[in-house]
Amino acid sequence: MKLYFNIGYSAKIGEYLQLVVNEEGAVTKTHKMFCTENSLWKCEVDYFSKSLSYKYQLVDERGNILREEFVLHHLNFPHNYKEFIIYDEWNNKNFPENYLNNKILYNKLNHFVPEKNPVLKKHSHLFRIEAPLYNPNWKIVLFGSTESLGNWNYEKVIHLSQTDFGIWETSVEIPENEFIQFKYCIYDKNEERVIDVETGENRFTVPNLSKDVLQIVSNHYFKFKLYQMYHDAGVAVPVFSLRSEDGFGVGEFSDMKKLADWTNETGLGIIQILPINDTTANYSWTDSYPYAAVSVYALHPQYISLENLDFSMPKDLVEEYQAEKAELNSLELIDYEKMISGKWKYLKAVFNADKEKIYKDRNFKKFIKDNESWLIPYAAFCVLRDKYKTPNFNEWKTHKKYIAGKILPFFSPKNKDYEASMLHAWVQFQLHKQLKDAIDYMHGLGVSVKGDLPIGIYRYSVEAWTEPELFGMDFQAGAPPDQFTELGQNWEFPTYNWEAMKADDYRWWKNRFKALEQYFDAMRIDHILGFFRIWRMPVSATQGILGYFYPAVPVVTEEFKAWNIPFDFNRYCKPFINDEILWKYFGEEKEKALPFINNNFNGTYSFKEEFDTQRKLSDYFKKNPQDKTGEKLISLCANVLFLTEEREGEIVYHPRFNVYKTESYQYLSDWEKKAIYDLYHDYFFRRQDHLWYEKAMEKLPMILNATKMLICGEDLGMVPDCVPVVMDELAIIALKVQRMPSDDIPFYNPKNAGYLNVVTASSHDSSTLRQWWKEEPALIQKYFNQQLIQYGKAPEDLDTHLAEIIMKQHLYNNSMLAIFPIQEFLATDKELINEKIDNERINNPAVFPHYWRYRMHIKLEELKQKSVFNQKIKNWVKDSGRN
Repeated sequence: MKLYFNIGYSAKIGEYLQLVVNEEGAVTKTHKMFCTENSLWKCEVDYFSKSLSYKYQLVDERGNILREEFVLHHLNFPHNYKEFIIYDEWNNKNFPENYLNNKILYNKLNHFVPEKNPVLKKHSHLFRIEAPLYNPNWKIVLFGSTESLGNWNYEKVIHLSQTDFGIWETSVEIPENEFIQFKYCIYDKNEERVIDVETGENRFTVPNLSKDVLQIVSNHYFKFKLYQMYHDAGVAVPVFSLRSEDGFGVGEFSDMKKLADWTNETGLGIIQILPINDTTANYSWTDSYPYAAVSVYALHPQYISLENLDFSMPKDLVEEYQAEKAELNSLELIDYEKMISGKWKYLKAVFNADKEKIYKDRNFKKFIKDNESWLIPYAAFCVLRDKYKTPNFNEWKTHKKYIAGKILPFFSPKNKDYEASMLHAWVQFQLHKQLKDAIDYMHGLGVSVKGDLPIGIYRYSVEAWTEPELFGMDFQAGAPPDQFTELGQNWEFPTYNWEAMKADDYRWWKNRFKALEQYFDAMRIDHILGFFRIWRMPVSATQGILGYFYPAVPVVTEEFKAWNIPFDFNRYCKPFINDEILWKYFGEEKEKALPFINNNFNGTYSFKEEFDTQRKLSDYFKKNPQDKTGEKLISLCANVLFLTEEREGEIVYHPRFNVYKTESYQYLSDWEKKAIYDLYHDYFFRRQDHLWYEKAMEKLPMILNATKMLICGEDLGMVPDCVPVVMDELAIIALKVQRMPSDDIPFYNPKNAGYLNVVTASSHDSSTLRQWWKEEPALIQKYFNQQLIQYGKAPEDLDTHLAEIIMKQHLYNNSMLAIFPIQEFLATDKELINEKIDNERINNPAVFPHYWRYRMHIKLEELKQKSVFNQKIKNWVKDSGRN
């Protein structure tokens, strides 16, 4: 079979295109293309299969790949032709319509049945277009400049068949020997007419007068108008925050059905939740932090419904359970410790009462078999964590180092840990069933579900135990100083060893996305900047301020000379302390600092070796809590100009964040200050961008192509210039939070949002709108007058009328998604406002660890009955074109 490829592409001198053919089970083959007139590239391929996957690459004279497609082309070849001329287009992932072809589409069109496109021997052309249509009453047709294509007559359009999700094809005979122009149109099946023609210039192809050759016109993509594309509105609420009559002091997976019932009443189409993986480290309230999972696969037992297990609770415990349930459900906020201990008490009781039946359950056995790669290590980890009272495997008496062969016996009936291991496996089985049941119910209502992927992993997790080579265990990940905290954030997670992950084709990430795809249609990647670079600290640091970007182009010793900086290691890289600084930090209590520092007898001091890192100081003051100087000494430890990194046996340097705000900087000469400031500015705002672009483009395409979920990136914080470029190129949906603008403006105007965005008024990391209104009166006054276009003095409290205006601003724009925290919906109705405003905050990033315990103050059953409120939201959604 002969394939003749043609693609238009403007390359520079010394660059050329190549075709890369991916054959299933065979070695990838690369074919060099040659350029003809009008920048048309061609090549000829012998091929022997009826289907083909391939992509194009732009390379230089040395064979270096300069650009490549991230989405493969797929073609099927009819059996009655032996030769095919293929006219292609470069497959741009960032054409918005491309990324519409995802799980949200599949679920909204879950009754889709592929149609056949008959290809007859007389046909000369096969037209193929990718056009995901979210309206099931629409289909794709085409017309064109020739008689056989209808002569631009709407009554003579050619109908296409949807041969696969979002793929439309038709085969026609075009006998005319003339240049062919054509366009695709949207046809309404109910009205039986063309309702719109795609935007842009006419498409074109050439005649085909060879009887034995089929010409395939392969187009990417239908040029939609904005109103024809997917737009949705949704609610963001953590599962643990849901309140219902059936809960146990916390939201459960089964409550998601009731939330979906409410979204169905209001016309909302998507529900966004926080991470739901197991975070059980020590059964205390600190485990409420959802971004520190002990397993990236296991679900959190807090979300299990005790009333929806496969087996009933022992009768002698029912009364006790009902009393405990009533007590926990009456609480305004989650009591994590009482809730989790109660759930485990009843789970163990049910399991022990029916374990013989559970062991024989065929579905349970299949679940173990299907998930054994993560489930067996997870169950063993849980058993060992509970036995040794710590998740820190370095402190276990046995199995400190993971060896698969020594863990497998945990699932052997003769093993003393068999019962405990099976309990954890069974709880995961029940959680999976209950979540899948809820997801299926939501999909049945046409509601999509958006999950949340934490950027980091917990230091004492199953993954850190089983595959430590994939992580930088000697480092900690976090975030630089921002509007939340001047000291930066230290999440205490290990960093990723991206080189090791790349070596096995990012298997770890692909498996993680595959697991999430069982449940979710869309995914928010937390801190997507971590795929470009991460803010990392050595384990000797406790505050994020002592971090630096990694990877990064560091400062090398020779550069200090080039910048005319008189580099002195002790002065620049160690905390600078003199009498004035000691007085500033400690005042009259200066004497209390002296046991921790040495007098250098030159007007300066230095930390004693046993106290010369933040970690050493922190460990000391944990053992001596009565001494109150610890916090000041730890801050003084960060009074440095440059941070050091050992790289291939050589020391390189990173300017400390906000170096010009340090006391150390203030004691430099003016010319030294200017030189260091210029170097600082070069390091942070010039030299890194290309490196970070390359690193992101190395990882993200590989990972994103492993999933059909719609991917959104949380791109808040200190955003390098390369981030929006990459996100646009890969069609990753960006996040726009009104009061966290990336530009130097007080707040973001949602009317400026482009299509590939999620807009929202608040996030789980921020205060709610009502709380924010009370935080900065001057800023609120400006917001009231300039953004909300209101006259006079801003009211002391955010009233329901103003809350409505804010919501509508976020709904009436071009963004793909407008998603609001549940608290902001409730703020628009006087009856539904939570009187206890401070109970509404989910997280405060400036406080670590933070107790994540927000609960809705109204039950979902009651919320569904609020018909006037629900109709109001439904009208907003409909009027804004998001239904």
